[in-house]
Amino acid sequence: MTVETYPWAPGFVAGDRPRIVTSRFEHEDSHTLERYMATGGYEGLRAALAKPAAEVHEQVRGSTLLGRGGAGFPAGVKWGLTPEGVYPRYLVVNGDESEPGTYKDRLLMERDPHQLIEGCLIACYAAGLSRCFLYIRGEMALAQERVATALNEAYAAGLVGRDILGSGFGVDIVLHWGAGAYVVGEETALIESLEGNRGMPRLKPPFFPAAIGLYGKPTIVNNVETLSNLPFIAANGAEAYTAIGTETSPGTRMVAVSGHVRRPGVYEIVNGTTTFRDLLYGEEFCGGIRDGNELKAFVPGGGSAPWFLPDQLDLPFEGRQVGAAGSMLGSGAIMVMDSTTDIPAAALTLTRFYAHESCGKCVPCREGGTWLMRVLERVVAGEGTTDDLDLLLEVGQSICPGDMPHASSEALGLEATPFPYKMTTICFVGPSAYVPVHSALTLFRSEFEDRVAPSRSRTRIPVVAVGGGQ
Repeated sequence: MTVETYPWAPGFVAGDRPRIVTSRFEHEDSHTLERYMATGGYEGLRAALAKPAAEVHEQVRGSTLLGRGGAGFPAGVKWGLTPEGVYPRYLVVNGDESEPGTYKDRLLMERDPHQLIEGCLIACYAAGLSRCFLYIRGEMALAQERVATALNEAYAAGLVGRDILGSGFGVDIVLHWGAGAYVVGEETALIESLEGNRGMPRLKPPFFPAAIGLYGKPTIVNNVETLSNLPFIAANGAEAYTAIGTETSPGTRMVAVSGHVRRPGVYEIVNGTTTFRDLLYGEEFCGGIRDGNELKAFVPGGGSAPWFLPDQLDLPFEGRQVGAAGSMLGSGAIMVMDSTTDIPAAALTLTRFYAHESCGKCVPCREGGTWLMRVLERVVAGEGTTDDLDLLLEVGQSICPGDMPHASSEALGLEATPFPYKMTTICFVGPSAYVPVHSALTLFRSEFEDRVAPSRSRTRIPVVAVGGGQ
């Protein structure tokens, strides 16, 4: 068993397991063109350009490469959703990693920017995309610098631009720096930001990006990690990729673990087979819960994912199984809470973030998220009542009507309610504000009841509608 860390890749933890997108992290100069070329860089692009574009597209489709940004939609299928004969068409790279607990894409951009660039070129060639726009989160200064330097190197070497590698294929990559808004992680809000507008999500339909995206043209939006897998697939074939992981979740996946574990960090794990127990307790991974404490709960897919209990530890990183169990893999961030965690306070931390990040376009999100935060603040401060607990759920229902996903619990007599949820908002920000509240109240209601006072009886004045046309 080997566990390695590198001072030039803070947060990353390597081990004896397949590495597809982090294979160069062991080299301090992994971000340079010289190192990239010395370790097989751009060989995937060469292999792709030697084949018809349709064959490369089919290769990616056959790999069942799932999107790593949150939705888990197959990349090859997504590329095929653009209408035929409509040009220009664009590739937009979502490098606005902003989900709480997530920091894997930042490392990929900092440590191996040429891998991302090569993936962009392969995607543009295979899907017939005219130009690539690479959007990087505003706070990621080093990632911006590394990608910009790598782009300059690639242009100078004839790897980006016109007549790439003498193939006759050409595409430009435009680097765009964001301004630090969580909501632009949603693909249509990101497109709005690229167009110079305030980052606010568009209605879908009609604005499905594959049909009507950037500048009103067909647009494919892919995540950084998704694209970083393409050089391996193009160089080694779909069969080599699907030989790792499972049939429904092949390849590897990067996950970011934070919270109360002995060794938090970013890990590249085998997709579909590695379980949460492996990750949190395995000596080659996190090594167990800190200070010998007991696991209380964990968030399996970023701050917007419903919480899990120790009952769900043996679930693998497989989207369908996690969804059926009441949550989602989302952005690949696992946040761990041990027995010392103040559950209402933890829920407030997440809800406050999402309430703050609302763009204000949808009333249930703008108002509902704010009221969830205010009522929860009152409860955490010890100034709430039992009515406040019901009020939190009532407000949440205005955002996510119906049954909310939650985990099963033998101790609580709960059966799992599967993911996804219904929502009254355009994007996920409003539901994300409610998810931690609902998870905490459902799984740990006693901790809320212990810090609220009984509600006083209130005089209710009946309201009767007049003039309703009857």
